Amino acid sequence: MIDDATMLAVARAVAQVFELAGLAVIVLGALIAAAGLARPGATSGEDRVATFRRMLGRAILTGLELLVAADIIRTVAIDPTLESVAVLGLIVLIRTFLSFSLEVEIDGRWPWQKKAKAEGSGQAAGKDGG
Repeated sequence: MIDDATMLAVARAVAQVFELAGLAVIVLGALIAAAGLARPGATSGEDRVATFRRMLGRAILTGLELLVAADIIRTVAIDPTLESVAVLGLIVLIRTFLSFSLEVEIDGRWPWQKKAKAEGSGQAAGKDGG
């Protein structure tokens, strides 16, 4: 059986891995998006900027999800006090608001509207000309 000290050390290490992965996704996503913006191609400047913003937004969203996972692991497994749970709740609310805001900025509609529209029209996402 694993003792408490070992379990806490594993939980800390896992939380750090999730934090590093979240940061790496944001940084690498930003670099890849910037490389796509700088690359000359057949698309117009406006299309490249829109693609850059979409790619950057997706990288930020994915990174935020990984950072939330790290916060949850840290709060639940390492420091499960009422104060840390309240702080986690506030962090999750803020990051959820940021995620929804980025989703609206990227796609121009709420996430649940996108799915309902795609299912209702039978078209793939991104083919609606918006």
